[in-house]
Amino acid sequence: MTGPALRELIAAPHPDVAPLPPPAVRAPGVRELRGVPYRQDRGSRPLELDLWLPGTAPAAGPAPLVLFVHGGAWLQGRRDDMGMRTRHWSPGPFARIAAAGLAVACVDYRLSGEAGFPGPLDDLRDALRWLTLRGAELGVDAGRTVVWGESAGGHLASLLALTHEEGAIAGAVIWYGPSDLTAPRGHFTPEDPATPEALLLGAAPATVPERARGASPLSRVRPGAPPFLLVHGDADTMVDHSHSASLAAALERAGAPAELWTVPGADHGWHGVADAEVERIFARSLEFARRRTSA
Repeated sequence: MTGPALRELIAAPHPDVAPLPPPAVRAPGVRELRGVPYRQDRGSRPLELDLWLPGTAPAAGPAPLVLFVHGGAWLQGRRDDMGMRTRHWSPGPFARIAAAGLAVACVDYRLSGEAGFPGPLDDLRDALRWLTLRGAELGVDAGRTVVWGESAGGHLASLLALTHEEGAIAGAVIWYGPSDLTAPRGHFTPEDPATPEALLLGAAPATVPERARGASPLSRVRPGAPPFLLVHGDADTMVDHSHSASLAAALERAGAPAELWTVPGADHGWHGVADAEVERIFARSLEFARRRTSA
């Protein structure tokens, strides 16, 4: 009788069946699980996620989910960072969302130095698959998910909301996200091979027009898309406001609910606006997520 090969015994358990770490209580009424692997491919680092869960137990039934996607120009960034204007908050933004009754999963995805498009979008899909698979253990209802992303994460969150076919996406909160990788907007030029967009695609967008269209949320708009809340500053010097304006208009033409909130005087990352305005943006975004996932 032979057992598993030594190589199989040495390897860590697959994320689909690996034991979950015990939650830690770091804020009143909020449990945290940090660094939980959700994907492991040979030859690459494990992709992990952090979870903020409401309450001490899922007594009220599984919690709806916010799937948060970080920014960083597809080049850098940390999964647990909602942007520079929230880094000093205590409790932090994810603990606040969990305290309001929604679970939050902040996910790794492969950056452009690790994998080109559609690699990072595939990672988000796999994270949602894993959260669905392990949802009963976590007390999470991934069938009621709002995707929430900022900057490059807003771009990926938009694509996930527009291309996911299983109906789990209840809405999308997009903060100053790129929607069009095909045309000049603001300082972006599709002929430049050194832009973050070019590094994501593997070439200057103008030289790979089909790939650029496929990576543009604007080209993936469809009837029946989930509701979007698009929030963007009118003074954004990094991702032009027209990205959100064009996406909102396209969604409306397709008959999909879309709300565009233009923040006067706000640059990228909410730079240039008062703390109270950032709090208001967050509160309105959270309320949108709560409405979209209410039973």
